[in-house]
Amino acid sequence: MAATDRRRFLQQALLGAASCSWLPALVQAAAEQPVKRRCIVLWMSGGPSQMDTFDLKPGHANGGEYKEIETSVPGLKFSEHLPHLAKQADRLAILRGMSTKEGDHIRGSYLMHTGERPGGPLRYPAIGASLSKALGDPQADLPNFVAVNPNAAFSQASISGGFLGPKYAATTVGQRAMAGPASPAAGATGLVDLGVDYLQLPGEVSPERAEARMKLWRGQQESFLALRDAAAPKSHDTIFRRAVRMMNPAAAAAFDLQQEEDAVRESYGAGRFGQGCLIARRLIERGVPFVEVTHGADGLGWDTHQANFAGVKALSAELDQGWSTLMRELDERGLLDSTTILWMGEFGRTPQINANAGRDHFPDAWSCVLAGGGIAGGQAYGSTSEGGQEVVDGKTEVPDLIATLCAAVGVDPATENISPLSRPIKISEGAPIRALLS
Repeated sequence: MAATDRRRFLQQALLGAASCSWLPALVQAAAEQPVKRRCIVLWMSGGPSQMDTFDLKPGHANGGEYKEIETSVPGLKFSEHLPHLAKQADRLAILRGMSTKEGDHIRGSYLMHTGERPGGPLRYPAIGASLSKALGDPQADLPNFVAVNPNAAFSQASISGGFLGPKYAATTVGQRAMAGPASPAAGATGLVDLGVDYLQLPGEVSPERAEARMKLWRGQQESFLALRDAAAPKSHDTIFRRAVRMMNPAAAAAFDLQQEEDAVRESYGAGRFGQGCLIARRLIERGVPFVEVTHGADGLGWDTHQANFAGVKALSAELDQGWSTLMRELDERGLLDSTTILWMGEFGRTPQINANAGRDHFPDAWSCVLAGGGIAGGQAYGSTSEGGQEVVDGKTEVPDLIATLCAAVGVDPATENISPLSRPIKISEGAPIRALLS
């Protein structure tokens, strides 16, 4: 076809397409496709000090050693040890009026993750289980709920499927037992090597041999399940099949931090939290709807009963680097507007400084942070008294926090799941805080 004929053909084709009545409808339908929402929880194991992060009290006896710094939002101030987050304050909403009634680590973790105080025979699902059930694809190769560095001692509730069952529990990621070339054990860059062990086939097992084994297993499993209608074998089957799908090379690669350049890994911070934030970014961009990253699980973490100021300074440096880089990279990839981030711990810490230069557990008045997609950033919602001992306005309880998170990711908090006793139970009994939603 001559060039002039080709141009004439293309012009006529474009004119014909423009005149089609169905074209605007297709464009509108594409524009109306729902945005896939995602959520990241940054869990501060041990309970972070609001007085030394997002609600400082300079000039008061309770204020401590740190100075406030200006942020990108006039009038909103953070700790001097959070300089990178201060530059991103327009994307953060600080909830300074959190108030709860659980001052124990395990009970506080259960409350913050489920919206319910512990007690009674019913085990409620973690918010990660509930939201991943609502947002996720049950047939996806990657799990819908991933917990990075969970604290086994304090936070079993954070990874539990509760009455939804184990198939909705988190897949956990931790420091690899099988050290890779970038792990500290290998003496290379000093970057912690997080991941999931045994996702790759052993060297002596070829893909063909593995598939033959799976074919044999599937035949036996189908015969087994045909004779048993109980929940336990079905749940085991679901979990096993999910594990097999994760061994797909493309899925397994999501957990392989060694595919990232060292400069990128270093920008997050070399430790478990920074590398965990990088894992979260890799999972979110591959469609995983819910990721929780724990900071401080490898020790006392934010439980600063002693030497609070030295401890929080070091923790804040890790937090500031990992969290700010996570938001920057999500933003660069066009994912921050569809990803809601919740920063929280079990409770806050006492305004009063104890005899060991520490701060103790304090659920009465403390802070959480919401950021990213669906959140009206650049604000402090609620406030505490001059010395930080009580909430003055904007008191926020956990059910309302969880309901707000649900609303930000497009899930109705009144969505009901059915308990083993056939009782309908809402994700949250609270109401979304409209002032926090964009």
